[in-house]
Amino acid sequence: MSNNYDVIIVGSGPGGYVTAIRSAQLGLKTAIVEREHLGGICLNWGCIPTKALLRSAEMMDNAAHAKSYGLTLEGKMTAKVEDVVARSRGVSARLNGGIGFLMKKNKVDVIWGEAKLSKPNEIIVSKPSKPAMQPQNPVPKGIFPEGTYTAKHIIVATGARPRALPGIEPDGKLIWTYFEAMVPQEMPKSMVVMGSGAIGIEFASFYLSMGVDVTVVELMKNIMPVEDPEISKIAQKALKKRGLKIITEAKITKVDKGSNDITAHVETKDGKVTQIKADRLISAVGVQGNIENLGLEALNVKTDRGCIVIDGYGKTNVPGLYAIGDVAGPPMLAHKAEHEGVICIEKIAGLPNVHPMDKSLIPGCTYCNPQVASVGLTEEKAKEAGREIRVGRYMFSANGKAIALGEDNGMIKTIFDKKTGELLGAHMVGAEVTELIQGFVVAMNLETTEEELMHTIFPHPTLSEMMKESVLDAYGRVLNA
Repeated sequence: MSNNYDVIIVGSGPGGYVTAIRSAQLGLKTAIVEREHLGGICLNWGCIPTKALLRSAEMMDNAAHAKSYGLTLEGKMTAKVEDVVARSRGVSARLNGGIGFLMKKNKVDVIWGEAKLSKPNEIIVSKPSKPAMQPQNPVPKGIFPEGTYTAKHIIVATGARPRALPGIEPDGKLIWTYFEAMVPQEMPKSMVVMGSGAIGIEFASFYLSMGVDVTVVELMKNIMPVEDPEISKIAQKALKKRGLKIITEAKITKVDKGSNDITAHVETKDGKVTQIKADRLISAVGVQGNIENLGLEALNVKTDRGCIVIDGYGKTNVPGLYAIGDVAGPPMLAHKAEHEGVICIEKIAGLPNVHPMDKSLIPGCTYCNPQVASVGLTEEKAKEAGREIRVGRYMFSANGKAIALGEDNGMIKTIFDKKTGELLGAHMVGAEVTELIQGFVVAMNLETTEEELMHTIFPHPTLSEMMKESVLDAYGRVLNA
């Protein structure tokens, strides 16, 4: 088999493997280089296994409130940490194998090893510099020998890794990243979570449901600071009601390590410092692109703040070289990487009417309890942009399906341009909003106006009815509140 390809993709995360499939569909001879495991961080250590953990947490929460549903549990619901973790790892392993099948089905060559750009349109593949992160899925023997591979187009999709703060670097024992947080050997009794973005809040929610005493420390005014402040405040109130301790406008300046615990020094905005002792600390202060050891410097590839600079189609400043996903900058989301990869490869293939990525249409989801989801501009950002707006709100407490589910805490908020009726943003907190948000994402992609949404029939009884009621509320026409 020749070592020459039309397209070589470095990295097999959601962006990489989806791009490889689309490339093969378009008739391009395609290979993908992977050093650890198919599916990347998302499938093996991020999106998928965390949702499996959170599902276990949801079952625990439901059991704790069985009485409110007219049910009686004999005895107390308990969780064996090893069983919860084993289920999560099993879900990842199943999907990992599925991606291998998709590569074979689409005739994509998988080259196992570590890739480095040697010159334009060429990479050198060598043995991985570190072992696979999953002992149950070790790196397979190479399909092809190590060596030099060439391609007309090389796409870098190497993803990102946890960011570390100086002096508070994770050690894998007392200070965890999401890697260690996902596979605890025993359940800690207490925990501090540093950072309240999606990763931090999801783990805080999981461990809280498992009975751990959890404190979240956030630098900004609200948790989940990228979300609409009104939504964040509702989520914060609900999480506090569940027992989560939250300290905002504060930072951890130092961590003292004991033999099997930590002491976090927390400084608030007024300069006061308090100490919090806990068994473990999760560092969830963001992620950074994997741009090291790729040979970018030798080719003078332009980077900015730890990410590869690209245009709307994934092109770098070097002809024939592209980047997609986390390594190409925020938002660092799996679905953004997938879509970005499809745009990139379709442009390479010369398909007509390929549109550049519109980041304002990328939804964001946080799978804590209650869930949070959003797309488009927040109320604050819309006003900053000088837009005259109409804002609609609808509470879960007025929805029949939410009440029947026992999930009547939450809100759906919609933001419209006052002059044109354009839907500028949608923001949600409550049960299953990570599933509901896509309705508004589709609407925004179709450039739907408020009138079209008002004339759309939503099924009853559903949570989705609240989406229409929120639109109606923005125009003073709400029916069920």
